[in-house]
Amino acid sequence: MRTRHTLLGLTVLLVAGCASAQTPGPGSSQPARESQVGPAGAEALFPDPFPSTYKPFPSRTTLIRNATVLTGTGEEIRGGSVLLRDGKIAGVGPNLDVPADAVVIDAAGKWVTPGVIDPHSHLGVYPSPGIPSLSDGNEATDPNTAEVWAEHSIWPQDPGFGLALAGGVTALHTLPGSANLIGGRSVTVKPVPSRTYQGMKFPGAPHGLKMACGENPKRVYAARGPSTRMGNVAGWRTAFIQGQDYLDRWKKWQAAGSDPASRPARDLELESVAATLNGDMDAHWHCYRADEMVTALDIAREFGFRIASFEHAVEGYKIRDYLAESGVCSLMWPDWWGFKLEAFDGIKENVALLHQAGACAVMHSDDVQIIQFLNLEAAKALRAANEAGIPVTKAEAVAWFTLNAARAIGIDEVTGSLEVGKNADVVIWSGDPFSIYTKTEKVFVDGALLFDRAAPDPYLFGDFMLGILPGEAIR
Repeated sequence: MRTRHTLLGLTVLLVAGCASAQTPGPGSSQPARESQVGPAGAEALFPDPFPSTYKPFPSRTTLIRNATVLTGTGEEIRGGSVLLRDGKIAGVGPNLDVPADAVVIDAAGKWVTPGVIDPHSHLGVYPSPGIPSLSDGNEATDPNTAEVWAEHSIWPQDPGFGLALAGGVTALHTLPGSANLIGGRSVTVKPVPSRTYQGMKFPGAPHGLKMACGENPKRVYAARGPSTRMGNVAGWRTAFIQGQDYLDRWKKWQAAGSDPASRPARDLELESVAATLNGDMDAHWHCYRADEMVTALDIAREFGFRIASFEHAVEGYKIRDYLAESGVCSLMWPDWWGFKLEAFDGIKENVALLHQAGACAVMHSDDVQIIQFLNLEAAKALRAANEAGIPVTKAEAVAWFTLNAARAIGIDEVTGSLEVGKNADVVIWSGDPFSIYTKTEKVFVDGALLFDRAAPDPYLFGDFMLGILPGEAIR
């Protein structure tokens, strides 16, 4: 394979050529993201019949002090403190007063970050043990299954949720698989003990529409179509044309007074497409190749919907100017590539090059094990950046698995950084989180201490594992 320096040199030339010879990237006219958590608009037309029932766990006022604090906003505070009160961040700084009712944690020598967020997971829908009877992530029965919702496949007892929490994860985005052109709705959950998926749903977090480019739908539907990339594009455009007609009918009915007697017939497939067109959900598009990502941006512009993220984005470095302009987040691995042709042209500087270009760079897992170590995935990408002469600090890189990840799934207004008023989703690390020798020590979700390495609760690993998992296994 070509050397890293050859790839970087070619990429610089390609992007320079794009900047000088082409018009601005096609994603530049994407609709602006709503600043709130939880969409408005078509929710009046298509309300969620499965609302979140999540309630924060009991918490105590807690002051963490004497730590190295990475806020997620690019700030590093040495000898810093973080105050958690009533489930929110109540203070961040070098010197905070100790409230009379506070539990005080001396974190000298330790580091504190926002909770880790995984914007691309299949926990719950492909739970452990990974056997066919629990394989519920792909409804591979039609190229367009926009009618299915990932949450209806989530198994709350998946022990992967507890393992993710022990790795510092405080929120994750569970998506359908990538067999279909449109695979259905995604959902954001908290990895907390619950009897139901509704008890895990992140309150107010928007659903997403999972879509997939390239080889996966071509392979799955080779015998019945679409079997080509041009067939894929035709399939997406057809779906959005139908969705637009459906949305128009419902808007006209609403404008006419919403008479129950004349209500349009419901279609679950078209509801998800229409909700995306109406701005209530963003698209999350599985795509490896640069040219296909640009095609996706064109389709989004044609129909006026928003792409929140490209999943995997192995060739994102080739179109980093487009990605920066469009505001789309790219969910990446630092070194996972080459397992199929469309994933072959990966370079380890991918994350750094997007970051340098001002694009939204994000770590993601797509894997039950990687989700436990997203901080180390970021560490690998950070090292690649520094080796390539791309200056990135740890205070900046922490956003790759915190604030940028929250932005990718539409929850950055309430979590993803240590800022006053945001959810108290916090991790105390035994040392530098970019070191392989570091472990999570304590993990707070909405201010509640839900993982403590000194006294782990086996319930966090699910009822299914009680009496099976040795007590020492998680130490």
